[in-house]
Amino acid sequence: MTKKKAFVPLIVDVAVPLGSYYLFKNGFGMSTLAALGWSSVVPAVRTGWGVVRERTVNGLAVLILFVNVVGLLLSFVAGDPRLMLVKDSGVSSAIGIGILVSVAMGKPMMTAGMKPWLVKGDETREAAWARLQSGSEDFRRAERVFSVVWGVVLLGECVVRILGAYTLPVDTMVWLGTVIMIGAMVLGFLVSGALAAGPMAAMLAREVCGKGGADRSAAAGRAPMAVGAVAE
Repeated sequence: MTKKKAFVPLIVDVAVPLGSYYLFKNGFGMSTLAALGWSSVVPAVRTGWGVVRERTVNGLAVLILFVNVVGLLLSFVAGDPRLMLVKDSGVSSAIGIGILVSVAMGKPMMTAGMKPWLVKGDETREAAWARLQSGSEDFRRAERVFSVVWGVVLLGECVVRILGAYTLPVDTMVWLGTVIMIGAMVLGFLVSGALAAGPMAAMLAREVCGKGGADRSAAAGRAPMAVGAVAE
């Protein structure tokens, strides 16, 4: 069930808009602008519903909803379907800038998404994470690097998609934009894993083993004393 739920955002935000665009344009004969506009309704509604359902102000959800709605309105007013494609790049750039700002403020935004993968719900690893985060500069540096990589990747994706939106045919960018997004995600995972997540996982494993070894040594040291006390 968890794995199925993990694919829901990908299906709703990517597959549905892409498939509905071609359905509206080629199946129903709508204009490119109308097809782009209607294909954005589902992800916009999903984002808004997430905010209402959680009953909390999620900054990222509100940001994506705002960009979707403004981009949709501007596209209809301007009559420029390319602006609809640039709208998606605006989301990436805003998120990328937000991530970089969070690093500058000393609170890397991407840590919240990375930590569960490394800690794995284990209390020992959770404690080791806390010790490293408070006492290891190398660990904190890797934590910052992880967020910086994702911030740069998202900004880079934004630049590439904007260039494509105004230099390539709209029909081409509708599917190529998705390819660029997936490529950026793969690049982000590979680079952030090599430069940050991998080293952090290694530091975490050493900290867990070191703490465990220290605890076992302390227990072994107390055992003879206890035996001696009983003998006396």
